[in-house]
Amino acid sequence: MTPTRRDFLKTSLLATAAAAAGITAAASDAAPGRDYYELRAYRLKPGAPHDLLDAYVEKALIPALNARGIRTVGVFTEPEAKDGPAVWVLIPHASLESVTGVTASLNADPAVLAAGAEYLNSTSKEHPAFDRLDSWLLVAFAGLPRLAVPALRREGKARIFELRTYESYSEVKALKKVEMFNAGEIGVMQELNLSPVFYGQALIGRDLPHLTYLLCSPDRENHKNSWTAFGRHPVWLKLKNDPQYAETVSKITSRFLVPAAYSQI
Repeated sequence: MTPTRRDFLKTSLLATAAAAAGITAAASDAAPGRDYYELRAYRLKPGAPHDLLDAYVEKALIPALNARGIRTVGVFTEPEAKDGPAVWVLIPHASLESVTGVTASLNADPAVLAAGAEYLNSTSKEHPAFDRLDSWLLVAFAGLPRLAVPALRREGKARIFELRTYESYSEVKALKKVEMFNAGEIGVMQELNLSPVFYGQALIGRDLPHLTYLLCSPDRENHKNSWTAFGRHPVWLKLKNDPQYAETVSKITSRFLVPAAYSQI
């Protein structure tokens, strides 16, 4: 990608981020001090293997991202997929400059081209690496501005994740729901060991406007108990009954994910 094209892309992303987040774009970044997340869903045909995709992500994509300073890349599968099997990949960026620069350079990197050759040159109708690829760009909430690697991951322990997406009736309602999280929901989840990994407001991608966040627990039983405690927490009850936050969510989608053996989250 040429410098002119890269600058244009960055400027466009800044404008989109600022408009969606309800803020004025600064000279270098729309949300300084906050992560940006690319969330990918590699859609698979039912029953299709994903060995080729796994090999690319583990041996080519993650090493290239790590070499560019992105140290914690998450990779997950969804055993109880509601809309078909998929491999989910979470890529955190420290800035919009990282989003544009890293993305532009990856598939021109000789190391990526070599390590990912079989995947990148796959043209098989019978055994494609994946069916379709969905991608979203999100900006971190002020209440959790940087990705938090779960203690369970740092300690090498078993863990499960819940990926939750809240769609809203309008852009204004979506901003109010983000405000509600920052006003107390995030703190309650942290207090009750739901171990939030990230919260992101979607800027680009399908099904806008919405927000997405990721929680972590040792197992489904512990996770359920934490959610039960959340529903009784006085801070949540106060926020839930505050009229300013009424009707901020039109649809909730919950997915339980398991990390790949090579996931860094």
